[in-house]
Amino acid sequence: MSNQIETKHLQQVIESHGQDMTGKVVAITGTTSGTGFVCAREVAKQGATVILLNRKSERAENALRQLQESVPDGKFETIDCDLQNFASVRSAVDSIKAKYDVVDVLVNNAGVMAMKDEATQDGYDVQIQTNVLSHFLITKELFPLMNISSEARIVIHSSMARLGGPLVADYFEQTGGNLGGDVTEEENMSFQGPRWERYHQTKLANATFTYGRKEKLEEANIGSVIPLLAHPGLAATNLQVTTAAEGGMEGDSDLMNQAQSAEDGATGIIRAAMDPEAEAGNFYGPTAGWSGYPDLLEPEDLLLDEANININWEGCEKAVGSFNF
Repeated sequence: MSNQIETKHLQQVIESHGQDMTGKVVAITGTTSGTGFVCAREVAKQGATVILLNRKSERAENALRQLQESVPDGKFETIDCDLQNFASVRSAVDSIKAKYDVVDVLVNNAGVMAMKDEATQDGYDVQIQTNVLSHFLITKELFPLMNISSEARIVIHSSMARLGGPLVADYFEQTGGNLGGDVTEEENMSFQGPRWERYHQTKLANATFTYGRKEKLEEANIGSVIPLLAHPGLAATNLQVTTAAEGGMEGDSDLMNQAQSAEDGATGIIRAAMDPEAEAGNFYGPTAGWSGYPDLLEPEDLLLDEANININWEGCEKAVGSFNF
């Protein structure tokens, strides 16, 4: 679908908000397709060394070949990282630490949407572990390498699904497979029901992670690491394909016919990764919601709510350990 959609904003974002990334190390989760693939390609074009963090698969191998073809002089390295397995995430971090002295940009991009009510081998809901807990783990474990950088950036991808009710601590427990079950066809049509609530919890958690980090970095008087947030609007990516295969939203729905390209969906995280004017807590995304240029947005109150911030932070630390600054 994305190949049939005109890309309108990517080039302007690069020209207006890009910078020379030569000498910078950028780690990105979920680069086999969609927004992560586009982000990896564009920062490599600007000279960055790009660490590609994906599950070992033929898709990951194909994506690397495509990136190398698109950016012949690009510096890419693949490191196996399964976000549904904490041991795999820790192994990936160990590999990064063994090869790199510094990480300048971490883009927590990967995600799954509206998946079945199933547990990972670690006992957590598939969506919460993939989208939230493992990204918290990667961030805290790579933080020492980021703190060495003259200006490091921690970028996380949320979505419009952040909007809704508050965070609930139960979703951060080892309760995978017991979080409401799945949805009826009628609920799916209106993006309602337990699988969509689980997704909402993860996307709100992603957003509150940014502002929780901002508070804690300020308390620690650390100004060289800046947390940033982005959302893609509605973009035609493999996220919808996977969801449809698992019984979630349909890729050919009326809503998806309004989607923008994966390239434009990636512009928020690209701006966050490269904009020379970026400041801690900046939030980039289309002001129209579903599509458009990645402008600077005002975070909603629920993203800044201390109760939401604390539920996310405490739940993540309970799952994967303390985040020490």
